[in-house]
Amino acid sequence: MTEALLAVLQFADGLFPSGGFAHSFGLETYAQTGAIRDASGVGEFLRAQLEGSTGPADAVAAACAVRRARETDLAGSVEIDQRLDAMKWVPEFRAGSLQMGRQTARVAEATGDAFMAELAHAIDDGGTPGHHAVVFGAALGRHDVDPELVAAAYLHSTAALLVNAALRLVAVGQLEGQRLLASLRPLIGRLAHAAAIAEPDEMWSFTPALEIAGVRHGGLDARMFRS
Repeated sequence: MTEALLAVLQFADGLFPSGGFAHSFGLETYAQTGAIRDASGVGEFLRAQLEGSTGPADAVAAACAVRRARETDLAGSVEIDQRLDAMKWVPEFRAGSLQMGRQTARVAEATGDAFMAELAHAIDDGGTPGHHAVVFGAALGRHDVDPELVAAAYLHSTAALLVNAALRLVAVGQLEGQRLLASLRPLIGRLAHAAAIAEPDEMWSFTPALEIAGVRHGGLDARMFRS
C-alpha cells in the first residue's frame, strides 16, 4: 500500500518532469480575450474541462491502461492509446499530451520496469502515439495502484496544472487556487469512479468551446504557454 501510494505521489506531483507547466490547454486564450478574469471564471473552465474531456476521455484511458499494464498487455495499451489519439484533434492539445506522455515514459522506463521499457520503445518507434493519460495509467498499473485512485490522481494533477497556469494568467492568488482545487474534490471523485468502471469504447469528449480556444491560441500576439 505504501509503495503504491508513493508511486502515485511521484507521478502526480506538480514537479514531475512531464513538461505540463508549459501548457494551459486553452486557458490562455480565455484570459487574453478577457473571457476569464477571476477565480469564478477559472472554476467554470476547470469544471468544463474535467466534465467534458479529461474525465470521460483521459481518466478512462488512464484507468483502462492500469488494467492492461497489470496484464503486461502491450497490444491492449496501444488500442487505448489510439482511441484517445483519435479524440485529440486540436494540434496544440495533442502535442501537449504527447510531449507529457513521452517524458513520463522516459522516467517510467528509467525505473527498470520491463513493460514500461517496452511501451517506451513502442512510442519511440512510432508503434503507438504515447498520450500522457495512457502512460500515466500504465506506469501506476505496474505499481498495482487501484484504477479509481489512478483516475482521481490524473484528474487532480490536471486540475492542479490548470490552476497553476491560472495563477500566472488571471487575478487568482495561491489561496484562491487551493480553494478551487478543494471545491473540485466531489466532482473528481464522481468522475474517477465512473472512469474506473468504464471500458475503452466508452471514452468520449465534447468541449467545442475549449477546442476553439485551443485552435485560436496559436494566433495570439504574445503567448506564455504552448497551448
